[in-house]
Amino acid sequence: MIEVIYLEEEAGEHPRTLRILERFPRAVVIKCKHYKEVFNPNNQNFRLQKKRPALIIARQKGRLVHPIPESYGVGGKHNFYFSHLLNCPYDCRYCFLQGMYPSAHYVLFVNFEDFEKEIASTARSFDEPCWFFSGYDSDSLALESISGFAQCILDFFREREDAWLELRTKSVATKVLEETEPLENSVVAFSFTPEKTSEQTEVGVPSVSTRIRAMSRLSEMGWKIGLRIDPLIDCPDFRQRYEELFSQIFAAVERERIHSVSLGTFRMPAPFFKKIQRMYPEESLWSARFSNQKGMISYQIDTEERLKSTCHEVLSAYLEEEKIFTCR
Repeated sequence: MIEVIYLEEEAGEHPRTLRILERFPRAVVIKCKHYKEVFNPNNQNFRLQKKRPALIIARQKGRLVHPIPESYGVGGKHNFYFSHLLNCPYDCRYCFLQGMYPSAHYVLFVNFEDFEKEIASTARSFDEPCWFFSGYDSDSLALESISGFAQCILDFFREREDAWLELRTKSVATKVLEETEPLENSVVAFSFTPEKTSEQTEVGVPSVSTRIRAMSRLSEMGWKIGLRIDPLIDCPDFRQRYEELFSQIFAAVERERIHSVSLGTFRMPAPFFKKIQRMYPEESLWSARFSNQKGMISYQIDTEERLKSTCHEVLSAYLEEEKIFTCR
Protein backbone atom coordinates (compact mmCIF):
# COMPACT_ATOMS: atom_id res chain seq x y z
CA MET A 1 0.00 0.00 0.00
CA ILE A 2 2.76 2.45 0.96
CA GLU A 3 5.79 2.40 -1.32
CA VAL A 4 7.47 5.68 -0.34
CA ILE A 5 7.76 7.18 3.15
CA TYR A 6 9.04 10.69 3.74
CA LEU A 7 10.42 10.98 7.25
CA GLU A 8 10.64 14.31 9.03
CA GLU A 9 13.81 14.56 11.13
CA GLU A 10 12.07 15.29 14.44
CA ALA A 11 9.67 12.37 14.01
CA GLY A 12 12.33 9.82 13.13
CA GLU A 13 12.77 8.26 16.58
CA HIS A 14 9.17 8.39 17.75
CA PRO A 15 7.93 4.91 18.77
CA ARG A 16 4.97 5.15 16.37
CA THR A 17 7.34 6.01 13.53
CA LEU A 18 9.47 2.97 14.28
CA ARG A 19 6.40 0.70 14.29
CA ILE A 20 5.27 2.05 10.92
CA LEU A 21 8.72 1.57 9.40
CA GLU A 22 8.74 -2.03 10.64
CA ARG A 23 5.40 -2.61 8.95
CA PHE A 24 6.67 -1.38 5.57
CA PRO A 25 10.19 -2.80 5.35
CA ARG A 26 10.26 -2.52 1.55
CA ALA A 27 9.20 1.12 1.41
CA VAL A 28 11.71 3.67 0.17
CA VAL A 29 12.44 6.01 3.09
CA ILE A 30 13.43 9.58 2.25
CA LYS A 31 14.41 11.94 5.06
CA CYS A 32 13.43 15.58 5.11
CA LYS A 33 13.92 18.46 7.51
CA HIS A 34 10.23 19.43 7.60
CA TYR A 35 7.15 17.83 6.08
CA LYS A 36 6.18 21.05 4.29
CA GLU A 37 9.24 20.69 2.05
CA VAL A 38 7.44 17.74 0.45
CA PHE A 39 3.80 18.61 1.01
CA ASN A 40 3.57 22.36 0.35
CA PRO A 41 5.36 23.14 -2.95
CA ASN A 42 3.08 24.41 -5.71
CA ASN A 43 2.66 22.81 -9.13
CA GLN A 44 2.44 19.26 -7.80
CA ASN A 45 0.25 16.85 -9.76
CA PHE A 46 -2.51 16.04 -7.27
CA ARG A 47 -4.24 13.63 -9.65
CA LEU A 48 -1.08 11.65 -10.34
CA GLN A 49 -0.11 11.50 -6.67
CA LYS A 50 -3.61 10.34 -5.76
CA LYS A 51 -3.01 7.10 -7.66
CA ARG A 52 -0.01 6.13 -5.48
CA PRO A 53 0.24 8.49 -2.52
CA ALA A 54 3.30 8.47 -0.31
CA LEU A 55 3.20 8.64 3.47
CA ILE A 56 4.81 11.61 5.20
CA ILE A 57 5.55 11.06 8.90
CA ALA A 58 5.87 14.24 10.92
CA ARG A 59 5.34 16.01 14.22
CA GLN A 60 2.66 18.69 14.35
CA LYS A 61 3.60 21.87 16.17
CA GLY A 62 1.83 25.07 17.13
CA ARG A 63 -1.88 25.06 17.77
CA LEU A 64 -3.33 21.56 17.51
CA VAL A 65 -6.97 22.13 18.49
CA HIS A 66 -9.11 24.62 16.55
CA PRO A 67 -12.61 26.04 17.16
CA ILE A 68 -15.39 25.41 14.67
CA PRO A 69 -18.59 27.43 14.15
CA GLU A 70 -21.35 26.50 16.58
CA SER A 71 -23.68 25.76 13.66
CA TYR A 72 -21.42 22.85 12.69
CA GLY A 73 -21.92 21.08 15.99
CA VAL A 74 -24.46 18.53 17.18
CA GLY A 75 -25.74 20.11 20.36
CA GLY A 76 -22.60 21.09 22.26
CA LYS A 77 -21.81 24.73 22.98
CA HIS A 78 -18.02 24.45 22.72
CA ASN A 79 -16.87 22.73 19.53
CA PHE A 80 -13.33 22.04 18.31
CA TYR A 81 -11.59 19.93 15.70
CA PHE A 82 -8.14 18.43 15.45
CA SER A 83 -6.29 16.72 12.61
CA HIS A 84 -3.78 13.97 13.27
CA LEU A 85 -3.85 13.20 9.54
CA LEU A 86 -4.01 15.27 6.38
CA ASN A 87 -5.65 13.84 3.25
CA CYS A 88 -7.83 10.81 2.72
CA PRO A 89 -7.51 7.53 0.77
CA TYR A 90 -10.91 8.11 -0.84
CA ASP A 91 -11.45 10.23 -3.93
CA CYS A 92 -14.76 12.05 -3.59
CA ARG A 93 -15.28 14.53 -6.40
CA TYR A 94 -16.88 17.10 -4.11
CA CYS A 95 -14.15 16.96 -1.44
CA PHE A 96 -12.59 20.30 -0.52
CA LEU A 97 -9.27 18.70 0.45
CA GLN A 98 -8.17 18.40 -3.17
CA GLY A 99 -8.70 22.13 -3.53
CA MET A 100 -7.05 23.03 -0.23
CA TYR A 101 -3.90 20.92 -0.36
CA PRO A 102 -1.23 21.06 -3.09
CA SER A 103 -0.32 17.41 -2.53
CA ALA A 104 -2.28 14.15 -2.36
CA HIS A 105 0.29 12.48 -0.08
CA TYR A 106 -0.82 11.50 3.42
CA VAL A 107 0.69 13.43 6.32
CA LEU A 108 0.53 11.53 9.60
CA PHE A 109 1.42 13.44 12.75
CA VAL A 110 2.64 10.80 15.19
CA ASN A 111 2.79 12.98 18.32
CA PHE A 112 -0.68 11.98 19.51
CA GLU A 113 0.34 12.76 23.09
CA ASP A 114 0.61 16.47 22.22
CA PHE A 115 -2.91 16.43 20.76
CA GLU A 116 -4.15 14.82 23.97
CA LYS A 117 -2.48 17.46 26.13
CA GLU A 118 -4.09 20.30 24.19
CA ILE A 119 -7.49 18.61 24.18
CA ALA A 120 -7.26 18.21 27.95
CA SER A 121 -6.16 21.82 28.41
CA THR A 122 -8.98 23.10 26.20
CA ALA A 123 -11.61 21.03 28.00
CA ARG A 124 -10.46 22.32 31.39
CA SER A 125 -11.13 25.88 30.21
CA PHE A 126 -14.91 25.38 30.26
CA ASP A 127 -17.49 24.54 32.91
CA GLU A 128 -19.35 22.11 30.65
CA PRO A 129 -18.22 19.33 28.32
CA CYS A 130 -16.55 20.29 25.04
CA TRP A 131 -16.86 18.46 21.73
CA PHE A 132 -13.81 17.43 19.72
CA PHE A 133 -14.28 16.37 16.12
CA SER A 134 -11.89 14.15 14.19
CA GLY A 135 -12.26 13.57 10.47
CA TYR A 136 -12.48 17.06 8.96
CA ASP A 137 -9.12 16.96 7.16
CA SER A 138 -9.03 13.19 6.69
CA ASP A 139 -11.03 10.07 7.51
CA SER A 140 -10.89 9.01 11.16
CA LEU A 141 -10.75 5.25 10.52
CA ALA A 142 -9.65 4.55 6.94
CA LEU A 143 -5.91 4.45 7.75
CA GLU A 144 -6.26 3.09 11.29
CA SER A 145 -4.22 -0.02 10.45
CA ILE A 146 -1.24 2.26 9.79
CA SER A 147 -1.73 5.01 12.35
CA GLY A 148 -3.28 3.31 15.39
CA PHE A 149 -4.86 6.69 16.08
CA ALA A 150 -8.40 5.59 16.99
CA GLN A 151 -7.25 3.10 19.60
CA CYS A 152 -5.04 5.72 21.22
CA ILE A 153 -7.59 8.53 21.27
CA LEU A 154 -10.40 6.27 22.52
CA ASP A 155 -8.26 5.20 25.47
CA PHE A 156 -7.65 8.87 26.21
CA PHE A 157 -11.33 9.92 26.03
CA ARG A 158 -12.41 6.97 28.16
CA GLU A 159 -10.80 8.71 31.11
CA ARG A 160 -12.45 12.10 30.47
CA GLU A 161 -15.83 13.27 31.70
CA ASP A 162 -15.35 16.82 30.39
CA ALA A 163 -15.13 16.01 26.69
CA TRP A 164 -16.93 14.27 23.84
CA LEU A 165 -15.29 12.74 20.78
CA GLU A 166 -16.69 12.36 17.28
CA LEU A 167 -14.97 9.99 14.88
CA ARG A 168 -16.20 10.86 11.37
CA THR A 169 -15.72 8.29 8.63
CA LYS A 170 -16.80 6.69 5.38
CA SER A 171 -14.73 3.60 6.20
CA VAL A 172 -15.74 0.10 7.22
CA ALA A 173 -12.39 -0.44 8.98
CA THR A 174 -14.23 -0.72 12.29
CA LYS A 175 -12.26 -3.57 13.86
CA VAL A 176 -10.77 -1.26 16.50
CA LEU A 177 -14.28 -0.23 17.58
CA GLU A 178 -15.62 -3.77 17.56
CA GLU A 179 -12.79 -4.80 19.90
CA THR A 180 -13.31 -1.83 22.25
CA GLU A 181 -15.92 -1.30 24.95
CA PRO A 182 -18.20 1.51 23.70
CA LEU A 183 -17.59 4.93 25.22
CA GLU A 184 -20.46 6.93 26.65
CA ASN A 185 -18.82 10.15 25.46
CA SER A 186 -18.07 9.14 21.88
CA VAL A 187 -20.06 9.19 18.63
CA VAL A 188 -19.10 7.21 15.53
CA ALA A 189 -20.39 9.39 12.70
CA PHE A 190 -20.81 7.89 9.22
CA SER A 191 -21.02 10.21 6.21
CA PHE A 192 -23.52 9.29 3.51
CA THR A 193 -24.86 10.30 0.15
CA PRO A 194 -27.48 8.09 -1.55
CA GLU A 195 -26.25 5.01 -3.37
CA LYS A 196 -26.55 6.41 -6.91
CA THR A 197 -24.89 9.66 -5.88
CA SER A 198 -22.11 7.78 -4.11
CA GLU A 199 -21.45 5.64 -7.18
CA GLN A 200 -21.18 8.80 -9.29
CA THR A 201 -19.06 10.96 -6.99
CA GLU A 202 -17.30 8.87 -4.30
CA VAL A 203 -14.47 6.94 -5.92
CA GLY A 204 -13.03 4.18 -3.74
CA VAL A 205 -15.55 4.62 -0.93
CA PRO A 206 -17.19 1.43 0.44
CA SER A 207 -20.73 0.95 -0.83
CA VAL A 208 -23.63 2.44 1.05
CA SER A 209 -24.93 -1.02 2.00
CA THR A 210 -21.51 -2.08 3.32
CA ARG A 211 -21.26 1.05 5.46
CA ILE A 212 -24.77 0.53 6.81
CA ARG A 213 -23.89 -3.03 7.83
CA ALA A 214 -20.78 -1.79 9.65
CA MET A 215 -22.84 0.92 11.34
CA SER A 216 -25.48 -1.61 12.36
CA ARG A 217 -22.87 -3.87 14.00
CA LEU A 218 -21.50 -0.98 16.03
CA SER A 219 -24.94 0.20 17.08
CA GLU A 220 -25.82 -3.28 18.33
CA MET A 221 -22.65 -3.25 20.42
CA GLY A 222 -23.77 -0.02 22.08
CA TRP A 223 -21.81 2.64 20.19
CA LYS A 224 -23.64 5.92 19.68
CA ILE A 225 -24.13 6.51 15.96
CA GLY A 226 -24.09 9.78 14.07
CA LEU A 227 -25.36 10.31 10.53
CA ARG A 228 -23.64 13.03 8.53
CA ILE A 229 -25.73 13.62 5.42
CA ASP A 230 -23.24 15.99 3.92
CA PRO A 231 -22.97 17.25 1.29
CA LEU A 232 -26.49 17.16 -0.05
CA ILE A 233 -26.08 16.81 -3.83
CA ASP A 234 -28.95 17.99 -6.02
CA CYS A 235 -30.34 15.75 -8.76
CA PRO A 236 -33.70 15.32 -10.60
CA ASP A 237 -34.83 12.46 -8.31
CA PHE A 238 -33.40 14.02 -5.15
CA ARG A 239 -36.31 13.17 -2.82
CA GLN A 240 -36.54 9.57 -3.98
CA ARG A 241 -32.81 8.99 -3.49
CA TYR A 242 -32.79 10.33 0.04
CA GLU A 243 -36.01 8.51 0.97
CA GLU A 244 -34.35 5.27 -0.13
CA LEU A 245 -31.17 6.10 1.82
CA PHE A 246 -33.02 6.82 5.06
CA SER A 247 -35.20 3.76 4.60
CA GLN A 248 -32.08 1.59 4.29
CA ILE A 249 -30.42 3.14 7.32
CA PHE A 250 -33.38 2.97 9.69
CA ALA A 251 -34.20 -0.57 8.65
CA ALA A 252 -30.75 -1.55 9.92
CA VAL A 253 -30.23 0.76 12.89
CA GLU A 254 -32.73 1.36 15.69
CA ARG A 255 -33.52 5.04 15.94
CA GLU A 256 -32.76 5.00 19.67
CA ARG A 257 -29.14 4.23 18.72
CA ILE A 258 -28.88 7.39 16.62
CA HIS A 259 -27.26 10.19 18.56
CA SER A 260 -27.63 12.89 15.90
CA VAL A 261 -28.06 13.67 12.22
CA SER A 262 -26.51 16.68 10.52
CA LEU A 263 -27.49 18.04 7.12
CA GLY A 264 -25.24 20.22 4.99
CA THR A 265 -25.51 21.26 1.36
CA PHE A 266 -22.55 21.40 -1.02
CA ARG A 267 -20.29 24.34 -0.17
CA MET A 268 -16.66 25.17 -0.80
CA PRO A 269 -14.34 28.19 -0.73
CA ALA A 270 -14.21 29.75 -4.20
CA PRO A 271 -10.44 29.20 -4.78
CA PHE A 272 -10.78 25.50 -3.93
CA PHE A 273 -13.79 25.17 -6.24
CA LYS A 274 -11.93 26.71 -9.17
CA LYS A 275 -8.94 24.44 -8.63
CA ILE A 276 -11.08 21.30 -8.56
CA GLN A 277 -13.01 22.42 -11.64
CA ARG A 278 -9.72 22.62 -13.51
CA MET A 279 -8.86 19.08 -12.36
CA TYR A 280 -12.21 17.65 -13.46
CA PRO A 281 -13.54 19.89 -16.24
CA GLU A 282 -15.86 17.11 -17.47
CA GLU A 283 -17.44 16.45 -14.06
CA SER A 284 -21.26 16.69 -14.28
CA LEU A 285 -21.40 17.92 -10.68
CA TRP A 286 -20.32 21.37 -11.90
CA SER A 287 -23.30 21.75 -14.23
CA ALA A 288 -25.54 22.81 -11.33
CA ARG A 289 -26.48 26.45 -10.74
CA PHE A 290 -24.03 27.68 -8.14
CA SER A 291 -23.65 31.06 -6.51
CA ASN A 292 -20.83 32.81 -4.70
CA GLN A 293 -21.99 33.70 -1.20
CA LYS A 294 -19.31 35.71 0.59
CA GLY A 295 -16.50 33.74 -1.00
CA MET A 296 -18.20 30.34 -0.64
CA ILE A 297 -19.48 28.48 -3.69
CA SER A 298 -22.78 26.75 -3.00
CA TYR A 299 -26.13 26.10 -4.58
CA GLN A 300 -28.38 29.09 -5.02
CA ILE A 301 -30.28 29.90 -1.85
CA ASP A 302 -33.65 28.60 -3.07
CA THR A 303 -32.04 25.29 -4.05
CA GLU A 304 -30.23 25.01 -0.71
CA GLU A 305 -33.46 25.53 1.19
CA ARG A 306 -35.31 22.98 -0.94
CA LEU A 307 -32.67 20.30 -0.35
CA LYS A 308 -32.47 20.87 3.39
CA SER A 309 -36.22 21.11 3.93
CA THR A 310 -36.84 17.97 1.87
CA CYS A 311 -34.35 15.91 3.87
CA HIS A 312 -35.55 17.38 7.13
CA GLU A 313 -39.12 16.42 6.29
CA VAL A 314 -38.16 12.85 5.40
CA LEU A 315 -36.00 12.47 8.51
CA SER A 316 -38.76 13.73 10.76
CA ALA A 317 -40.66 10.52 10.10
CA TYR A 318 -37.85 8.60 11.80
CA LEU A 319 -36.29 10.89 14.42
CA GLU A 320 -37.11 13.46 17.04
CA GLU A 321 -36.58 17.07 16.01
CA GLU A 322 -33.87 17.66 18.62
CA LYS A 323 -31.61 15.07 16.97
CA ILE A 324 -31.56 16.84 13.58
CA PHE A 325 -29.01 19.59 12.99
CA THR A 326 -28.41 21.78 9.95
CA CYS A 327 -24.98 23.13 8.99
CA ARG A 328 -25.37 26.75 7.94
